Amino acid sequence: MRSRNENGRYRYKRGETLVGNLEKRYGSDFGVRSDMKLEMLRRQHEEQPLTQLFKEQQDKQ
Repeated sequence: MRSRNENGRYRYKRGETLVGNLEKRYGSDFGVRSDMKLEMLRRQHEEQPLTQLFKEQQDKQ
């Protein structure tokens, strides 16, 4: 599986994807448990798209 599609955007991820897997793949740290599911993380951040979550994470660093 590639981490990005042809135009450089993050590919759509399923809601049951574990946050820990995303953190490993993209080198991010969302500050939550690694066994949390992506759908729960998105609910906590008002249903923001994955690209927006990564952008906010990178801005914090």
